Formats: sequence, structure tokens, C-alpha cells
Amino acid sequence: MQPTLLQRVAAGEPAAVGECIDRYGGLIWSLARKLVGANADAEDAVQEVFIDLWRSADRFDPNVASEPTFVAMIARRRLIDSKRRRTRRPDQGQSIPVEDVDVPSGEQESGAAERAEEASRAAAAIRELRPEQQEILRLSVYEGWSHQRIADHLQVPLGTVKTHVRRGLIRVRELIQRGSTVIVDPQVIP
Repeated sequence: MQPTLLQRVAAGEPAAVGECIDRYGGLIWSLARKLVGANADAEDAVQEVFIDLWRSADRFDPNVASEPTFVAMIARRRLIDSKRRRTRRPDQGQSIPVEDVDVPSGEQESGAAERAEEASRAAAAIRELRPEQQEILRLSVYEGWSHQRIADHLQVPLGTVKTHVRRGLIRVRELIQRGSTVIVDPQVIP
């Protein structure tokens, strides 16, 4: 039996990568336009999908799903992650210090000041967590990474990442509600 295209990609066959782009580029672009929208964002997202597809090619099992189904599933997951990451933070992930934010005048000024103070308290609470929880929360909350991407990056089990995120957020909430955090600086990002 001849290997599938993704099995050839997983084996490191150079020609298979080009064939993969030719065969599935239209499918991935179509999904990107629907899920991500803007052209520049879609281009970045499509690149992320192909990179993830090449990394995941060895997980493809023709007995479980067809190759186009596997590609579409990987693409859909990565595009949704990409869209969430882009909508979660302004400037595609650039952090904005509190002092650089334009504060509206009048009644809205106190609301903006309260939000800045809450953000500072949250950052201070995160600094009180264990180092591994801090790193995982930073990647999840501030960078917008998926749990799977964090697990792959840190080389820890997916369940460990999920547990650290859940317990870390619970602990941050407790610290903020108790008011035990000390605001050290006005930076939103620790």
C-alpha cells in the first residue's frame, strides 16, 4: 500500500510538502476567510495551520479519518485559536502599559482608573503564584495560546496545563477577592 500524502510529509519527504500546499491550500484558505476574515490575519493563520499540519502529520491515521477530514479538523482548530487570540488582545498580542492608554474624561475616567487598578491587582496576584503556574497563565491569558500549544511548548502533559490554568485562575481570584495582593507597578503585563 502506497503511503498517503500526510504520511509522506511525516516521513520528511521534501516534495510532499509542496504537494500538501497544492492539494490543501484552497481548503485551508477557504476556511481561513470564513473564520478569520481579514487578508493579513488570514495569511498568518494559514501559515500557522500548515506549520501545525506538518508537525501533526505523524498523527494522521487513515483508519480513523480521511486525509481531507484530518486536514480540515487541524485547520479549523488552529483558525479558531488564531481568531480567539486576535480578538482577545489589541494589536495582535502587543502588550499595552496602563500609562499608554488614553483615559477618557468625565464619568468614564473613574471606570478606566478602576479597570487599570484591577489589572494591576491581577498582575500582582499572578506574580504570587508558583513559577510554573505563572508561565502557563502568561502563555494562556496574555499570549492567547491554546492549552495544547502550551503543553507542546513546555513539554508537559495537556492535563497538567489545564490543571495549572484552572488552579491558577482560582488562586488569582481568591487573592484579588481577599485584597491580599500589593500593587507594585502600573504595568498590566507582569
